[in-house]
Amino acid sequence: MMFFHEKPAVNVYFWIKIYRDMINRKLLMLLFVLLQAAGFAQHPNILLGTLREPNEPSVYINPRNTDHIIVGANIYNYYLSSDGGYSWSDGRLFSPTLGVWGDPCVIVDTLGNYYFFHLSNPPGGEWIDRIVCQKSTDMGVSWNDGAGIGLIPGKAQDKEWAAVNPYNNHLYVAWTQFDEYGSANPADSSIIRFSRSVDQGETWSEPVRISKRAGDCLDGDGTMEGAMPAVGPEGQIYLSWAGPGGIMFDRSLDGGDTWLDEDIFVSDQPGGWDFSIPGIYRANGFPVICCDNSNSPYRGTIYINWTDQRNGANDTDVWLVKSTDNGSTWSAPLRVNDDEPGKHQFFSWMAIDQTNGNLWFVFYDRRNYPDENTDVYIAFSGDGGETFQNFRVSESPFIPNPNVFFGDYNNIAAHNNVVRPVWTRLHNNQLSLYTAIVDSEIVKLADYQMMAPVAAISASPNPFSKSTAVSFKLREASTVSLTLYDQLGRKVAAVMDSRKLPAGKYIEELDLKSAGLSPGVYLLRMEAGVNRKDYKIVYSP
Repeated sequence: MMFFHEKPAVNVYFWIKIYRDMINRKLLMLLFVLLQAAGFAQHPNILLGTLREPNEPSVYINPRNTDHIIVGANIYNYYLSSDGGYSWSDGRLFSPTLGVWGDPCVIVDTLGNYYFFHLSNPPGGEWIDRIVCQKSTDMGVSWNDGAGIGLIPGKAQDKEWAAVNPYNNHLYVAWTQFDEYGSANPADSSIIRFSRSVDQGETWSEPVRISKRAGDCLDGDGTMEGAMPAVGPEGQIYLSWAGPGGIMFDRSLDGGDTWLDEDIFVSDQPGGWDFSIPGIYRANGFPVICCDNSNSPYRGTIYINWTDQRNGANDTDVWLVKSTDNGSTWSAPLRVNDDEPGKHQFFSWMAIDQTNGNLWFVFYDRRNYPDENTDVYIAFSGDGGETFQNFRVSESPFIPNPNVFFGDYNNIAAHNNVVRPVWTRLHNNQLSLYTAIVDSEIVKLADYQMMAPVAAISASPNPFSKSTAVSFKLREASTVSLTLYDQLGRKVAAVMDSRKLPAGKYIEELDLKSAGLSPGVYLLRMEAGVNRKDYKIVYSP
């Protein structure tokens, strides 16, 4: 066992929490700023490891005890923490009969069992001929040899993801089946498959085909890929994936016995799910699906998050849609990253804190640099995905190498206000894994201080074909201006000019067609007192 970081003897954030109810919020924020000036990082970064070239991390917080966290990473790495992520031990996963390959996915059920899903590489067998589920009943100290899922001789089973039903601990896994991986033969195809276990991963059901449409086998935009399950508050099973038709969705209301006759279209994905990011070996925008099972006002809402290049090959963005009717209809995409147009945000992942309904996103971000320097950002939403607060979580940027495999995803977990992102860092050709001790209380305080009196601004729909409704909130009376700029930074319209408004929520219609403006990307700037907030809108008739 190797330990990389020790928990500080004194956690300064503990004292912030102790006093937060004793002094007003502005004084509390001042205390935090003073701690920052004294050298304390807002969200301390913790190294998990560098051995065996780790990438593609997956993280899960044990719902029985949030001090216990597991991380899996390519190809056979796992990391365990028993102190909330301040220190980590590492191990290597083995499966003598099935082998261990890539695409790690870790989950924890409500009984405390740990599961590590991955691809197969059986000795003397066929590479990625099945999905494998390995189980630990002692919180990762030891693992069984694993159960195989979906074996069909001659076909490849790839890119799995799993979920646990918290009400009965049934396990669900979905993945892509290739007739022949990499084949350009039009007779070969890819489909999405699904299987379940009702005995804590010991045995698995005969897989069923989910996607009604088939894709190609080239592992690109024409391939059905990125399948992910989620569970609803009545045990519904929801699936999303990407393919040549965009982001797709299916559901089962009877535990996986039956599915819809036709898949539901969620959103287009301009530029496809397979796109290029400078300096990155390869990049994708696979969808991430979650459902709110908490007792928040948003209980039952399904969310899907992804990235695409609808605003151009030099402007990858993070998007979110949601459904409140079991996935039958979906909202227009909302942009999660809040920077000005023209920078890359990529490899996003999303988690719901199932104790309160808060949404957390993690993604790489280049908003602060003219080159390939890369930060890690988190976005937070406490209002059901209507508005987003962005903040940098990495302590320093890195510059990746396009010749080094970087993996296909990062991950984030949240439970009972414990939030732990995990990401791959590639700097000076060295791969490493990091997490951050995200303080959710500080996030909310920073939002209060930095956004007051402006609470939030958004536009819906966005993109839009004629007009959009711009909504914003004021925490206190302010003089407000709303100004529209084009991508070159030129002022093109004054939507609101120095209007004095009391505290409250406001909606203004913005009609670009009637204003005679050309289709394109615009920056809407809100100024309220000394505060400023920029928001990107897309006019696409």
